[in-house]
Amino acid sequence: MFRTTGHLDGRETVWIVADYRPDLHKVSYARLAQDSNIGLVDVACSDSSGGALVTVRYTLTGLTQEGDDFVREFLSDAHYTRFTEEWRVALSNALKK
Repeated sequence: MFRTTGHLDGRETVWIVADYRPDLHKVSYARLAQDSNIGLVDVACSDSSGGALVTVRYTLTGLTQEGDDFVREFLSDAHYTRFTEEWRVALSNALKK
């Protein structure tokens, strides 16, 4: 278990490793965002030409009206595309160091 704090809203999220399969390059987390939403995050990595292909799937449920609004926005195509690109760039930069 670990905790993170949102850089935009300061909301604490508790993460629990629900499934860890290093031999298959997969991990799943259960997460609870304080007073907002709960869900699962599934991450899978595979070889790709010149690097790795990472697939991330979020399954979220709002716990409040605000949480429902967050989930709807977070999972919208436009936001999710930006979000995953930001992570791709950040991870690529970290791996270059």
